[in-house]
Amino acid sequence: MTAASRLRFTVNLSIVFGGLPPAERPAAAAAAGFTAAELWWPFGAAHLPSDAQVEAVRRSFTDAGLRLTGLNLLDDLERGERGTVSDPAQRERFAESLDIAVDLAASLGCTALNALYGNRVPGVDPAEQDELALENLALAARAAHRIDAVLLIEALNSAESPRYPLVSAKAAVDVADRVDEVTGLGNARFLCDLYHLARMGEDLPRVIGTHADRIGHVQIADSPGRHQPGTGDVDFDDLFARLAAAGYSGFVGLEYRPTTAGPAAFDWLPRPLRAAR
Repeated sequence: MTAASRLRFTVNLSIVFGGLPPAERPAAAAAAGFTAAELWWPFGAAHLPSDAQVEAVRRSFTDAGLRLTGLNLLDDLERGERGTVSDPAQRERFAESLDIAVDLAASLGCTALNALYGNRVPGVDPAEQDELALENLALAARAAHRIDAVLLIEALNSAESPRYPLVSAKAAVDVADRVDEVTGLGNARFLCDLYHLARMGEDLPRVIGTHADRIGHVQIADSPGRHQPGTGDVDFDDLFARLAAAGYSGFVGLEYRPTTAGPAAFDWLPRPLRAAR
């Protein structure tokens, strides 16, 4: 993948190294040659982790010599949640968790916070959820601004997240635009997850060409299996070339479930390219 040499890579510890205890994942990533990593919300269902829990995450990164490049805000994906910003029952939990996320991100040099929109809640008017989402996303954008970070808005795929309302690039970009209109900060960005968009049948080259100026982060997995590049139908060499040609200078996050354990999970990416530049 010659085009890969023109981009920077980071690895998502929560899924790629999901078979290991959380405390061991940063060291495993470093052993595989990575110097940067990202995380889903690392505290499970806890929205107010203890100081010791937060310090354990921080120490695992510093001990491994990793930079944190992306952090999901309160989501608890392992329990089936897809973010909390649009859920009225989570209003207080989200607000209370925000300072913890921002402080952890700042301490590890992280400048990208991902606020998954949240599932539709049965019995709640979608318009009410959208209004709350905008309120919470504006709150998160202002918090991100304090540490010079961007706030990411992500589209998922309806096959795996049937109650998640943002299932197209345009839908996610539209929400990011509304957040920017409310805050005036200009730090809301599109998280371009090529796996989810591929599962939705989007024209990936067209997505990059249309929304390049709104992309704040890219994540990848091959489709349809959500495994490493080379296991599915996505032409990553072409997409990487298009991202580089469009001037994308952010990170590309590896967010896949490897089909094999150990170093072979990264054979597609030469080791020199795994170190963030």
